[in-house]
Amino acid sequence: MISEKMKGFVAGSSAIRAMFEEGKRMAAEFGADHVYDFSLGNPNVPAPQAVKDAILDITENEDPVMLHGYMNNSGYEDVRQTIAEHLNKNFHTSFSAKNILMTVGAAGGLNVILKTLLNPGDEVVTISPYFGEYRSYVGNFDGVLVESPADPETFYPDFADLKKKITAKTKAMIINSPNNPTGVIYPESVIVELAQLLSEKESECGHPIYLISDEPYREIAFDGETVPWITGYYADSIVGSSFSKSLSLPGERIGYLVLPDSLDGAEDILAAANVANRILGFVNAPSLMQRVVARCIDVRSDVDFYLKNRDDLYLALIEDGYTVVHPDGAFYMWVKSPEEDERAFVDRLKKDEHILAVQGRSFGCKGWVRIAYCVAHETIEGALPGFQRVAEAYGL
Repeated sequence: MISEKMKGFVAGSSAIRAMFEEGKRMAAEFGADHVYDFSLGNPNVPAPQAVKDAILDITENEDPVMLHGYMNNSGYEDVRQTIAEHLNKNFHTSFSAKNILMTVGAAGGLNVILKTLLNPGDEVVTISPYFGEYRSYVGNFDGVLVESPADPETFYPDFADLKKKITAKTKAMIINSPNNPTGVIYPESVIVELAQLLSEKESECGHPIYLISDEPYREIAFDGETVPWITGYYADSIVGSSFSKSLSLPGERIGYLVLPDSLDGAEDILAAANVANRILGFVNAPSLMQRVVARCIDVRSDVDFYLKNRDDLYLALIEDGYTVVHPDGAFYMWVKSPEEDERAFVDRLKKDEHILAVQGRSFGCKGWVRIAYCVAHETIEGALPGFQRVAEAYGL
């Protein structure tokens, strides 16, 4: 028999993945051209040519024993130094290789830092809606995820509610900007206010409260929007990043943690995170991909592809009468359900029009649905008449 904890995880298994699997089943039944799958944040933009070139050159010309062998649990020192220097150039920081820990994607990084920090019963605050896997990541280490609902108008943190949710039991807070599922970017004013609140709460509680910024979508920002670099605003900040979206490499599972010297207990956290990386079973991040991302540190996938998808889909849905949060980044659209139970709306889209979206309660926010528009533009064009017919059926 499986463990009691895993029974709970299985029961709450990802609705995103379930809808993705449903999409594959429907594509086999109705034909891929007649199914419009907006369930999974799987980039449709191919990895840049520079990635392929780097892979070929590295595998042809680097020592295969060294390339495919073990290294320090933190990752190759020269790769970490390259990333540190890249961050220093872009954000006026002063990181070195020791501040970077290479991870198995951003998800691996979050699990590493949560294992490093959490005791059973420690609370981790996050803003809802949020990436649903945060529940499992915190639960992996017997922590408690505390949800603070976002301001329903802006989807920024509701600081009045957040102030109540951060207590002496709070060990950390997770933020995600650009946000999955809303596409919202927290402006500098929000980060400044958040840093001030957390500093006040640290003094009040008498212990550090770590701010973990989950940033796999940092490079996907539109209309000149910028994403503030949080370590410049709050000393106890940790950044988790990934190349999954910026280089369209989600399946390669390569990312990193930034662990600044300013952290309360920085040396212990660095040492513990290295051990956590090993004993969680990752051991180290994929060696080949470490080399590849170091070569491609200044390369990015084509963000303009997502921008066109965003604009065409957003304008059409607004014209149809839907209420939609305008996304400033990432590649998700947050749409208000025309009826109270968004599951019925999701089911109607699927059954009537073969359009697959994800229910908002999977992100801790009922009454909304998420549409991942990182798809072929033809998928959007094919789905628009169906969205319109459903809107008309609801009388929007």
